[in-house]
Amino acid sequence: MTKTLAPLHFATLGCRLNAYETEAMRRLAAEAGLGDAVIVNSCAVTAEAVRKTRQEIRRLARDNPGARVIVTGCAAQTEPETFAAMAEVDHVIGNAEKMMPESWAAIARGAAPRRQVGDIMAMRRAAAPVIDGFSTRARAHVEVQNGCDHRCTFCIIPMGRGNSRSVPAEKVVAQIRRLVAAGHAEIVLTGVDLTSWGADLPGTPRLGDLVRRILREVPDLPRLRLSSIDSIEADPALMAALAEEERLMPHLHLSLQAGHDLILKRMKRRHLRADAIRFCAEARRLRPDIVFGADLIAGFPTETEEMFAATLDLVAECGLTFLHVFPFSPRKGTPAARMPQVPGPVIRERAERLRAEGVRRRRAFLEAERGRRRQVLVETPGTGRTEHFAEVALSGDHAPGTLVELTVTGHDGRRLLVA
Repeated sequence: MTKTLAPLHFATLGCRLNAYETEAMRRLAAEAGLGDAVIVNSCAVTAEAVRKTRQEIRRLARDNPGARVIVTGCAAQTEPETFAAMAEVDHVIGNAEKMMPESWAAIARGAAPRRQVGDIMAMRRAAAPVIDGFSTRARAHVEVQNGCDHRCTFCIIPMGRGNSRSVPAEKVVAQIRRLVAAGHAEIVLTGVDLTSWGADLPGTPRLGDLVRRILREVPDLPRLRLSSIDSIEADPALMAALAEEERLMPHLHLSLQAGHDLILKRMKRRHLRADAIRFCAEARRLRPDIVFGADLIAGFPTETEEMFAATLDLVAECGLTFLHVFPFSPRKGTPAARMPQVPGPVIRERAERLRAEGVRRRRAFLEAERGRRRQVLVETPGTGRTEHFAEVALSGDHAPGTLVELTVTGHDGRRLLVA
């Protein structure tokens, strides 16, 4: 039986920045009068992400015969020829072009070329598209920064996103006011390299300055959250806000990647193991109830068992709770792809050990929450999130987008249970 979809259907893969940009594209495509189309906003962070993008394209084309298929996002930017060669794909548009009204107008008129992918490195300003809201009224992501000036040896994202560009503070504040007025109770600041925000703006403000300004100028915003940050770039104002601003959520997701100094150097990271441990200790001193998530890579080229053990040990030494574990995946065109590779079975085994440690750490955190009173943001009638971003299983009649005070009674190993 053919699956029936709305005239415009969006599939978003990957990061929170993509989620925000999907909402912007939804508005641009509708304003252009585009209909009967499937838009896939792709991810390129790993080879697996690109494979899943191709898989999703084929599935959507099969489920929506006759609809035009438009592919955009980071995978479209870095591998346009891959997607242009797919029989299911009608148009491939780049990360800059997807934010331009004229791109969607040309597609709607039937006047667009099959491939519209320009030089992303030529972009000097963040697009800062305005959105009216997200499909859920609970949490909304706001793009404050795009691109990255750093060149970690494993990462292809600068090739998909370009160099770092910041959205001016006044535009960020205006967008957040718009979303709060639409009923969103939590805003997540997002970007490719969030802590680099402001470096290209007059006066070179820092992320902490932006956080303070948002909380000062949008007093009716209940909760402000940060997406992934680079801890080595956390500025004094950000740390002060963490200590003093209750509306800034006590949860940080850290881009750590590894726990051994030689691997960190080969990754071309800007921090060492001791820096990560020191940051977590200082953040916990300033905000005792803070919890940390982290991105960690298993099986980076040249990684020995001893080096991997240092990453495994870092989970406890930093007190990490939520782990995003990535088995190393060589990306064509990156320096790490030319380094001596760890065998695939070893990579997978190490990733599983890291994930198992993550499960243990998460269970310990959930167990420690038993009996605590938490503020839960209702995401759906049956799920919500605490201040610490812990998932909650809800029962009863709670409207999405509302904040409710509940007592934690236990957990199921993955989610908190409340009464």
